[in-house]
Amino acid sequence: MKNVVIAIFALTFTLLFTGCSKDDDPIINDAVSTDKVKITVGSSVFTASLYENATADAFKAMLPLTLNMSELNGNEKFFDFANNLPSNASNPGSIQNGDIMLYGSRTLVLFYTSSSTSYTYTRIGKVDDTSGYAAALGSGAVTVKFELQ
Repeated sequence: MKNVVIAIFALTFTLLFTGCSKDDDPIINDAVSTDKVKITVGSSVFTASLYENATADAFKAMLPLTLNMSELNGNEKFFDFANNLPSNASNPGSIQNGDIMLYGSRTLVLFYTSSSTSYTYTRIGKVDDTSGYAAALGSGAVTVKFELQ
């Protein structure tokens, strides 16, 4: 009996710590597609890589877009679409400068600083080089143009 209890404990421990790694998490490891988006803010231009998911596909189908994005929390710009996009939200735990995400099913969010989060998002893409990104987005509302590259 003692050996059975030890075996069950060992199996449970193994499954808990090796059965589901971060490498298996589709949200953490969304595959990056070859699709690129050009993001223009004033005279600054950035390139973003889209993820391979239904949300990114729906966003891409809407392009080109010119959006007046509002400021929130000193770390993000957001815009509410009139219609829902497909979503598969999860809590990423942390946000990185350059993350492009969907909050809920219709709020596009551009993050320009890194921070932790307790909110859930669906990943759309990631700015490839964030040099000057925060400065370009500034501290207030801003007009942002998105187009396929």
